[in-house]
Amino acid sequence: MSWQRMVLRDFVIVRALDLDLRPGFTVLTGETGAGKSILIDALQLVLGARADAGVVREGAARCEISAEFEPRPAVLAWLQDNGFAAAPGEPLLLKRSIDTQGRSRAWINGGPATAGQLKALADALVDIHGQHAWQSLTRPDAVRELLDRYAQLDTRPLAALWNAWRQALRTLEQARQQQTTLQTERERLQWQIGELDKLAPQPGEWDELNLQHGRLAHAQGLIDAAQAALHALDDAEPSASALVHRAVQALQEQQHIEPRYAELADTLQAALAQIEDACHDLQHHASQTELDPAALEALDQRLGLWVSLARRHRCAPDELPQRLAQWQQALAELDRHTDLDALQQDERRAHQALVKAAHTVTRQRQAAAQRLSAAITEAMQGLGMAGGRFEARLLPLDEPQAHGLENVEFLVAGHPGSTPRPVGKVASGGELSRIALAISVTTSQLGAAPTLIFDEVDSGIGGAVAHTVGRLMRQLGQDRQVLAVTHLPQVAACADQHLRVSKTQDAEGTASAVQPIDHDERVRELARMLGGDKLSDTSLAHAREMMQP
Repeated sequence: MSWQRMVLRDFVIVRALDLDLRPGFTVLTGETGAGKSILIDALQLVLGARADAGVVREGAARCEISAEFEPRPAVLAWLQDNGFAAAPGEPLLLKRSIDTQGRSRAWINGGPATAGQLKALADALVDIHGQHAWQSLTRPDAVRELLDRYAQLDTRPLAALWNAWRQALRTLEQARQQQTTLQTERERLQWQIGELDKLAPQPGEWDELNLQHGRLAHAQGLIDAAQAALHALDDAEPSASALVHRAVQALQEQQHIEPRYAELADTLQAALAQIEDACHDLQHHASQTELDPAALEALDQRLGLWVSLARRHRCAPDELPQRLAQWQQALAELDRHTDLDALQQDERRAHQALVKAAHTVTRQRQAAAQRLSAAITEAMQGLGMAGGRFEARLLPLDEPQAHGLENVEFLVAGHPGSTPRPVGKVASGGELSRIALAISVTTSQLGAAPTLIFDEVDSGIGGAVAHTVGRLMRQLGQDRQVLAVTHLPQVAACADQHLRVSKTQDAEGTASAVQPIDHDERVRELARMLGGDKLSDTSLAHAREMMQP
């Protein structure tokens, strides 16, 4: 079992409720206006439905809703992945509070949560079938989604292929419409790239050119400086190296008297080594530095071209390599858009991939449609539509859509020999309800949720059909938890647990309560459902008879 407990505080007209739920088939009954659907409304809120201040009981500051579930392994994994406390064997506790301003707060196992996170858990916990379920059977998208769920078909990859094809088609159409504009832009980019190609600027080259220009422009000064330094360090009388060498000898002669002189002598010896290294480098630099007027003139011309092009294209000189790369990329993109043959091939390949995947989806839908048609037709036989037939029909489309090559339509023949017609054109409201119920029962067996809820889906039926509905729900309850809100005594009589909703008036106003009832109270409730508030011996006897296994 999944749904174990429900606690309400100040919800609509419920002051306080603490209800334990059991496995099997449970019914919820009560007089009209007693609030039979309040429990379902509260459950939907604690599972992430949109909050509204109107659910707070009049005079209260806020309402609180708590629900306990027995989590399955998939739910435990989700809790762990999303940072919520989760321990095998411990119940899953969902809680939500709503104040009179409509502000909502939510918790999962005591940790703060969002309504979106509650909603993410809903499909894994509860599957709700409403009393107006037949209305969705007239909407093509809802019908298609129902068949796809029955087929366990994921159409998201198909939608991605459709989007890719539509993008390729739009690109091709835009290229056709903009050929003149694109060609003008292409010529402009080619001219700009041609100008910069003459310069062929490289990243980092501007700084290197300026460094080289500085060296050539001041070559004589650099040579003079190197020679002057060499003279002072090694050639002069006395030179720096000679003076340092003399100082080293003087200290070494006295280091046996003053040990600290040894350290000073070592320091000067290291300095002398550095002076020798510097002399070697200066000699090399002086020999390598040449006066080269031709090279200087060539650099002047290249730097001038850099500055001229940068001024023309309104950017800093060091930005020219980046501009060239951007224009080359833009030209490549334009070439792609102006190459209609390549664009047509792209569109054709995208369309072929889409159609191939769509045909696979079609085959899966065809197989599922046959199985679904047979299963619902079988369910209809026990719902007062003996000889009736249900058909899930695929309607081919002129061109592929995101969902495939076809729409899906549900057709029904309510009687033997009649021609199947679209569900929306079936005249009888009772037939619509029974068809929706047959579909709900058939498709509910596929869901992953361990709890099924039927909210007055038995509207418009009665008699033997109602008893069949009750038996169907009790059969479902053998391996899943089933809760049905019903006004039919035949359905209620089949339940394993019976909850009665009652409404009372006192000094504080109107209040609604939900209580489990035992055998004798069940007989009285069934009798009320059969004959109204005035219980007769006949209705009580009939109720007892209905309670017999």
